[in-house]
Amino acid sequence: MPYMLLILEPPEQRLTRSEAEGNAAYESMLRFGDDLQARGLLLAAESLGSHAGAARVRVRSGQTHVLDGPFAEAKEMVGGFFLLNCETREEAIDIAARCPAAEWCTVEVRNLAPCYEDRA
Repeated sequence: MPYMLLILEPPEQRLTRSEAEGNAAYESMLRFGDDLQARGLLLAAESLGSHAGAARVRVRSGQTHVLDGPFAEAKEMVGGFFLLNCETREEAIDIAARCPAAEWCTVEVRNLAPCYEDRA
């Protein structure tokens, strides 16, 4: 069953790291992904840029509204994701607990499902 690990980090966290610390954090995440790939669990993974260059798009009554980042009200931003193929939710949670990012931010575990389906 597919599960997504969403890496949720404080928006300003990246600015608190030195370049060496940022590179070390990124390398640890790459090694984590390589391990998942070797175990046949990884379907996709990406790191996302800061929300400073992001845009939020809404269409209401045929009118497109674009809000450029950074988003002042954001308490966290999605910094990246791992898309996994796990047997169980518990396996996905176990993997999330071993994700290096869990030490400096939140790793949210979500199953993939149609938008009309509300299942745990």
